[in-house]
Amino acid sequence: MSDLFGTTKDGQEVRSFRLVNRNGMEARIIAYGAIIASLRVPDRTGALDDVVLGYDTLAGYCGDKTYQGAIIGRCANRISGAAFTLRGRRYALAANNGANHLHGGLRGFDKVVWKVDERAGEHGRSVTLRHRSPDGDEGYPGTLDVQVVYSLSEENDLFIEYAASTDKPTVVNLTNHAYFNLAGAGKGDILGHELFVDADKFLPGNRDLIPTGKVLRVKGTPMDFTTPVMIGARINADDEQIRLAGGYDQNWILNPTKKELRIAAVLHHRPSGRFMGVFTTEPGLQVYTGNFLDGSAIGKGGTPLGYRQGLCLETQHFPDSPNRPEFPSIVLEPRRELQSTTVYRFTTR
Repeated sequence: MSDLFGTTKDGQEVRSFRLVNRNGMEARIIAYGAIIASLRVPDRTGALDDVVLGYDTLAGYCGDKTYQGAIIGRCANRISGAAFTLRGRRYALAANNGANHLHGGLRGFDKVVWKVDERAGEHGRSVTLRHRSPDGDEGYPGTLDVQVVYSLSEENDLFIEYAASTDKPTVVNLTNHAYFNLAGAGKGDILGHELFVDADKFLPGNRDLIPTGKVLRVKGTPMDFTTPVMIGARINADDEQIRLAGGYDQNWILNPTKKELRIAAVLHHRPSGRFMGVFTTEPGLQVYTGNFLDGSAIGKGGTPLGYRQGLCLETQHFPDSPNRPEFPSIVLEPRRELQSTTVYRFTTR
């Protein structure tokens, strides 16, 4: 079912689509930015709370600078020097993060109105969103056709299935930028959540939070979440990476597996009993603790979007991949299709 969510300044209607299962869990997706606008999940008693940050109105999302709940593209994360070379040609991108390129540029996929199709999908009730990014969009080569399918299963799994194709060689790295708080949006910070990340290694960043090229082991560092740890336990540690990021904002290299859909992380909020498992076909996970949320934007229910009130667990390829041939490639060729899946699985105990 869908409703009118609002109208953009240039007159485009933006509709809201609700996916509901038999447990009462509800995902609300809006066509603007293909955004997860709300995600109502039961706690151990069956009470529902919205566990993603965001806004009550379209105007909030249109003015947002923190990518609340949005699909990020063409390339998630940072590209150093706002440029890359592909097939011997240099492509200049928008420098919207200092001298670097971030999350698709000045008008990435989070700032466009997607075309929407409601349908019953393989995993339950689904909504399919499509967007065509023209050749030269934000500096990227090739016309890129992107499809994102959100599906809600009866087992409280939210599937995000990505697909993309191009008519010229290009680079693509898609993710979703939801800020999770399993206590409920506006109900404090995420420092008391426990986090497990299935990664023995991570990519340290420089002062611009771009990978240095080194690969480090997490053991003995604040980056070690190979056993569940409170997020706040080491977030203020005397550690170079923590200082540079102002908390956590690094990319973890997920441990190899023969399974196509690998476990990436598990988030747990003891008071509510909620668990969120993250499964993905992607090789990396960006863990971001909302270090740049400063309370200046007013979120749902009139509550400021404050410091560390949400946690992003962004499944993706590695930052600055177009400039790092040693990283898994994000080059997409014509007549090939990018396919990627991420699942957020909610349970209670």
